[in-house]
Amino acid sequence: MKKSALYSFLFLSIFCITGQSQEANQDESKVQDFVLPELLTSQDGQKITSATEWEQNRRPELINLFANQMYGESFSSIASDIDREYSTIDEDPGSLNGKAICKQIKLTFQLDDIEREALLLIYLPKTTNKVPVFLSYNFQGNHSISSDSQIIISPSLDKVSDEDQSEKRGSQSDRWPVEKIIDNGFGVVTLCYHDIYPDKEGMKDESFLCLSDDYEEYKDDAHSEQAIGAWAWGLSLVLDYLITNEEQIDKDRIALMGHSRQGKAALWAGAIDDRFSIVISNNSGCGGAALSKRKFGENIALITSRFPHWFCKAFNQYANREEYLPFDQHELIALIAPRPVYIASAQEDLWADPKGEFLAGVYATPAYNLYGLEGINTMTMPEPNKPIMNHIGYHIRTGVHDVTDFDWDCYIAFAKKHFRIN
Repeated sequence: MKKSALYSFLFLSIFCITGQSQEANQDESKVQDFVLPELLTSQDGQKITSATEWEQNRRPELINLFANQMYGESFSSIASDIDREYSTIDEDPGSLNGKAICKQIKLTFQLDDIEREALLLIYLPKTTNKVPVFLSYNFQGNHSISSDSQIIISPSLDKVSDEDQSEKRGSQSDRWPVEKIIDNGFGVVTLCYHDIYPDKEGMKDESFLCLSDDYEEYKDDAHSEQAIGAWAWGLSLVLDYLITNEEQIDKDRIALMGHSRQGKAALWAGAIDDRFSIVISNNSGCGGAALSKRKFGENIALITSRFPHWFCKAFNQYANREEYLPFDQHELIALIAPRPVYIASAQEDLWADPKGEFLAGVYATPAYNLYGLEGINTMTMPEPNKPIMNHIGYHIRTGVHDVTDFDWDCYIAFAKKHFRIN
């Protein structure tokens, strides 16, 4: 992964010159013509005409581009030398009025004298069969998704907030219709995203990225992972644990869902880890599903100045220079092929560019076609609350930037269709 000091310096110099925040355009009539990179043309000009050529040639190129220029490259020894311990710290076999088993699992990772922990909250329907699950980060701690007083407050919250966390118990339960998900035969797995990388500038040393022998050498490299790369890796670490629970969880039917910044992480995690069976992006916007070259809503200059710890530093060079970006987010969606992917927007969430999110699904469709699968075959956005349910799914719903019951109804239906659940 090592890059020359000069290479890194040049990236940062470009950002200093061009990377100042600009106003967000939210007027469709002001979107200028843009040219997207050709999805099925390799860097040497080869036309990709088969799934084999895609997997052997174009797909690795795109993974390397996104890693090198946007989400960051992994430290070379990450995840290979760390010790792992999984321990059940609480289990309630009668949760949700007896419908579910609720577990709280502590995941402990250690490399030499560095230790990091993540706390999982798991709900599983009571059944003797293996169950499919939805995996998703929460934003305000495990205790925020339910008023259940037994749910432990995530300790990582103390790193980013001085507030009394007990007051947030159940504060985001409207985003988590756990009982509905259980009633439909799915489990729920969640953890606080701050456990993996506290979402605050200057917290990299507190993150899971420290679990590498190369961390100190490369942590300031322009191409090294930052928060979104760490959150994506954290999802794979949780998946490693879920796979060990063979008696209860169906490892071949794990749907990954992410909202907003975690929609960005979910898409990247799904692109680089094909063990996720379905990937769902909810209002992920800039750096997620929305096309950057449209320059609509939040843009690269705004996101890299407001959240400098999210993307690798090399991404800063494209602030106000999106036309030079050698990739765009339709290619991120395409990297999930042939697995089903769902993109969701909200009418009033112009900051996340709903049209740009829709078009990313449209322009990712040729990769799915290589597998004989149907993506989005129209340039016309669907009416609000009228979902598309092909191998690329999409809906735009009424309302604002949030996760709603309607969103979950669509995700459950999409998962049932592709997992072949009646």
